[in-house]
Amino acid sequence: MPGENLTRDEAQERAALLSVDGYEVSLDLRSAIGESGDLAGEPRTFRSVTTIRFRCADPGATSFADLVAPRVTAVSLNGKDLDPSEVFDGSRITLDDLAAENELVVDAQCAYSRTGEGMHRFVDPEDGEVYLYTQYEPADSRRVFANFEQPDLKAPYRFEVRAPEGWVVWSNGVGERTDGVWRFAETKPISTYITAVVAGPYHYVTDTYERVFEDGTRLEIPLGAMCRKGLAPYFDSDDVFEITKQGLDFFHDHFDYPYPFGKYDQAFVPEYNLGAMENPGLVTFREEFIFRGKVTRASYERRANVVLHEMAHMWFGDLVTMVWWDDLWLKESFADFMGSFSMVEATRFTNGWVTFANNRKSWAYRADQLPSTHPITADIRDLEDAKLNFDGITYAKGASVLKQLVAYVGREAFLEGARRYFKRNAYGNTKLGDLLSVLEETSGRDMASWSRAWLQTAGVNSLTPQVLLDAEGRIDELAVVQEAAESHPELRPHRVAIGLYRRTDANGEGGSGALERYARAEVDVNGPRTVVAELAGAEAPALVLVNDDDLTYCKIRFDAASLDTLRAGLGDITDPLARALCWSALWNLTRDALLPARDFVDLVLRFAGRESDIGVLQMLHAWAGSALTHYAAPQWRETGGRLLAEGALRELRAAEAGSQHQLTWTRFFASVASDEAELTVLQGLLNGSEKVDGLEVDQELRWAFLEPLATHGVADEGALAAELARDDTASGKRHQVRCLAARPSAAVKAQAWASVVQSDKLSNALVEATIAGFARPSQRELTAPYAVKYFEVIERVWAERSIQIGMDVVRGLFPSLQDSPGTLEATDAWLASHESAPPALRRLVIEARDDLARALRGQECDAAAG
Repeated sequence: MPGENLTRDEAQERAALLSVDGYEVSLDLRSAIGESGDLAGEPRTFRSVTTIRFRCADPGATSFADLVAPRVTAVSLNGKDLDPSEVFDGSRITLDDLAAENELVVDAQCAYSRTGEGMHRFVDPEDGEVYLYTQYEPADSRRVFANFEQPDLKAPYRFEVRAPEGWVVWSNGVGERTDGVWRFAETKPISTYITAVVAGPYHYVTDTYERVFEDGTRLEIPLGAMCRKGLAPYFDSDDVFEITKQGLDFFHDHFDYPYPFGKYDQAFVPEYNLGAMENPGLVTFREEFIFRGKVTRASYERRANVVLHEMAHMWFGDLVTMVWWDDLWLKESFADFMGSFSMVEATRFTNGWVTFANNRKSWAYRADQLPSTHPITADIRDLEDAKLNFDGITYAKGASVLKQLVAYVGREAFLEGARRYFKRNAYGNTKLGDLLSVLEETSGRDMASWSRAWLQTAGVNSLTPQVLLDAEGRIDELAVVQEAAESHPELRPHRVAIGLYRRTDANGEGGSGALERYARAEVDVNGPRTVVAELAGAEAPALVLVNDDDLTYCKIRFDAASLDTLRAGLGDITDPLARALCWSALWNLTRDALLPARDFVDLVLRFAGRESDIGVLQMLHAWAGSALTHYAAPQWRETGGRLLAEGALRELRAAEAGSQHQLTWTRFFASVASDEAELTVLQGLLNGSEKVDGLEVDQELRWAFLEPLATHGVADEGALAAELARDDTASGKRHQVRCLAARPSAAVKAQAWASVVQSDKLSNALVEATIAGFARPSQRELTAPYAVKYFEVIERVWAERSIQIGMDVVRGLFPSLQDSPGTLEATDAWLASHESAPPALRRLVIEARDDLARALRGQECDAAAG
């Protein structure tokens, strides 16, 4: 729609002109059930009446309000009725001749969403119940009520909601129902994108957090947690509340600013596009965090991390908010770091930094090596840019850099800086300089130069040890060599730990047993080469680990002797964090075409079975699958697949009965099974003729077995329909749709393609499931015709569909499995002939092209090794 893509310049102009005193928003959601316009091709709508009180610094000036709605019934500005057909263009309401003080009233019919943007409406296939929730970031609150949709025009809000009888409604403030209307307490000044409404027959559980501070002040926070009724039997709300209370204790201990938003509800909602969203007082999460089957400790850790990430936002993002999306990192990087920091120190998940090093940072390394990489403080020109910037740079690299910052300034200086930042900027908006100034105060460090190096440049450095030995076999000199990519040549200051490892026997002496650290030095690495004087004279190491303890953000490289040690005995490293760092480094070597994919697969087959950390093991399985699919030479794929399947089956049979390792190897086996014997094992596990001691085949695991069976033509449409009848739920439907699209048939692929590309009938969750089923590594020939079609349709899809669906289609259907120079040439041809295409669309294609080029380089490396 014209004007829907708000630019930074427009936002700056409007912020200079307007200040907002308050909103009153009245929503009538009774249309969510009953007769529907959407059955006749019209969107189902609800009434939204908004009153905005605001001031104008230049009376007589013109500005605009934001609203994306099918219809506007009435607009009134300062008591004067305006003609909606003249002032509303589909996304903006023109406001002429503003007074010093203004009141705008907009009465509109807004559309329920099926894409997870705005007011999402979900019908549970299990019982027909309807559930609503809102999701706005970065700019979708305008799909629910008229507003000034930018983060720096904060204001208090009063919501009232009419809902169907029997429903409960929640919003940011405490609510109560009187005379059939839910009315909510006025909020503190907050940004539009973190207002929220959840409504429906949700299953709701309550608890209370209590805290008495040193000065005797008492704080009591009502806690709530909710999910669909169909998920209530699986909802372990006690664990959610436990993590919530531990997090609130941690942040109160360290932030010295009491939780500012009254109550704390957490809603687990269906068909959610994100992991979660930090709406103050009403956090929303994807309902997949409620586990219908047995999962590993890593799944509970992931949920705890997200709960704490969103809680950190109550301070970093909600209390203090960035002025514009350039400084998105001011909330996301901090929340990502604080999620792990608080989890390790306040919960049972004390190994959270291992997961961070192995999982989160791999997301950052990938994003930071794409052509679209950007500084942590990015140049965000408009809302489309902002949408794409919720990426591995803003989250995981930013969090990694903050971990380095803590090492650089010291833990207490960092936390004291945060405390001053909250107190000075409460309920306001900030930029980069506001944070740096307080950190400079508390640490005495030069934050300007640190910021230039870490926050205002892009790219990842690599650190490689150089070891020279003397005649006695001791270290004569150990140096760290720092390198950068040609495209981003900045060398940064790194505070790092260098660990020396040797083999020890049972008495801790040199021997042939475990690999353990015997020396460590913490140093500042600056420039291209830094000598580590502290380690001169030490016994010759079997392994040198640069960035031991994971203090900085870099790609770790190895000297030749260390790499030989890892090839021979990676599993002998006793420390789980050190082991995870080595695995991550080896994966980066594979992605950089410096280690053949078959060698990485071999390392996984030989050593993954000894991995104690379940989260690391799951990442190794994911990496091994990617290595085989993308980086292995085509002629070796069949061999590699057979080796992985044999190894996975061997490990699942050897694993402790009923253990999370057994479950993890079972899921990995299902993901790589392909030949008749392997598929027969899956069939046997499914029908009960095959038994593995301790393995409970629950409903989620049944779908995990059916997916490869469908992919290889063993489970047909009838079998999948029968399984859906057994699991006739929203989750079951998503699994069935994915499995249906995975079947090896040209007709199936054509139907799946059409349902996503040529129709907008599917919800966001089913679009995602269909795309996942469509693209299968074993079906490259079947999907080959769609490489040409992809480039013919993506510009139209981007123009016609919501940005979320557009992103899903452009990313998910890129022909990455057609990994040939011809596909690379076709991508380049599209880019060359579509220079005027929307920049956000071009960015997605450029990123996919880079992944493809990287895969081809990896295949060349692997072929050379063969």
